[in-house]
Amino acid sequence: MNRKKIAVFFGGRSGEHVVSLRSAASILEAIDTNNYEIIPVGITQEGMWLTGPDTWLSLWEKRSPREAFNTVLLIDPTRPGLLIQSGTSPGEWRHLPIDFAFPVLHGTDGEDGSIQGLFEMAGIPYVGSGVMASSVAMDKVVMKILFKEHGLPVTPFIYFFRWQWSGQEQYWQDQVGHKLGFPCFVKPANLGSSVGITKVRSAADLVAAIDEALLYDDKVIIEEFVEGREIECSVLGDIEAEASRPGEVVPCNEFYDYKAKYIDDRSDLIVPVELGTELEYDVKRCALLAFKAVEASGLARVDFFVNSGSGKVIVNEINTMPGFTSISMYPKLWAASGISYSELINRLIELAELRFMRRRSLMVTPPE
Repeated sequence: MNRKKIAVFFGGRSGEHVVSLRSAASILEAIDTNNYEIIPVGITQEGMWLTGPDTWLSLWEKRSPREAFNTVLLIDPTRPGLLIQSGTSPGEWRHLPIDFAFPVLHGTDGEDGSIQGLFEMAGIPYVGSGVMASSVAMDKVVMKILFKEHGLPVTPFIYFFRWQWSGQEQYWQDQVGHKLGFPCFVKPANLGSSVGITKVRSAADLVAAIDEALLYDDKVIIEEFVEGREIECSVLGDIEAEASRPGEVVPCNEFYDYKAKYIDDRSDLIVPVELGTELEYDVKRCALLAFKAVEASGLARVDFFVNSGSGKVIVNEINTMPGFTSISMYPKLWAASGISYSELINRLIELAELRFMRRRSLMVTPPE
C-alpha cells in the first residue's frame, strides 16, 4: 500500500520547546503507520531544522544528532516537500515529497501563524488553523477584542507595549489599581503554557511582574482576577465543528502555572466534569462561538472561568494547538466524549485534507 507521507514538526524556538517535544512524542507513537509514513522534523531552540530517525531524541537530550540532516522547506507548490541536505555531505540536496504537515509547535514561531504561512506558500496541507486564526488566537489582546465583538464574556483587561511602559510606569500602575484592582494577572500577550505569567496580589509586586512578562514579549496584558472554577472544552472540526464534554482543572498551586502543568504533576484534571445540563450547554456553546470567532480549523481548546458568586461563564482564551500528550486535556476530553487518541489524530489529518481541497478549489486568478 502506498502510504501518505506526513511530516511532524516539533520543538521550535519558543519558550514552549519542551512542551512541544512532549506532545510530539505522543503523536509520533500514536500515528497509524499502516496508512502514514512519518517524517520527523525537529526545530532546535536555535532555529535549525533537522530530520532523520534520531531527531526527536537529539532535541530532547540537546545533543548533536547522529543521523540527522539539515532541512529546508521547499517553497514550490508544484512539488510540495522538503529539501534535505546531508550533514555529512554539505552541498548535496535531495527532494523529499510530503503529503501533509502536522505542526506540533506551541507558542511563537509555531502556533502564531508563522509556519502556517510557510505551509500555505508551499502548497502543503497542514493540521490545524490557518494563518489568521493562529495569529489572532496567539495574541491575547486581539483575541479578547474579537471575542467581545462576538458577544462573548471576557474578563476586564488593559494592555500596553514595552515603549509605553518605559517612562510611564506610574501611569500604568494607577490604571491597574483603578480599573482592575488586586489581585490581578500579568501576562505576556503572545505566549502559552502559562510562561511568564504572574498573579499579582498587591501594588508592591506589580512592577516586577510586568518586567517578567516583558522578558517574553513586547506587549503585556493585565487581567482582572476571577474567583471561580477553571473549565476547559475541546473543539474539533472545520466549517462544522463539535464540542467535547467539558473538564475541570483543579491546580495544585495557586493557579494553573507552568510548574503546576508540567512539573509538579499534582493538579487534578476532572474529565468529564458534571456541570449540570444548562451550564454544560453554555460552556459548549461559547466554545464553538470562540472557535468561529477566530475562524479556527481542525482543533482548539477553549478555557473558561465559571464565577463562584454569579455562576457566569467567562471565556479566558482559545488555544489553536493545545498540549497533545496522551494525558493532556484536549485528547482526554475527546476520549471522554467517545473519540480515542489515535482516532483523533486520523480525524485531524482528514480535516486538514478537506480544508486544503476546499481552499484549493477557490479561484486564485481573476477572470479575464
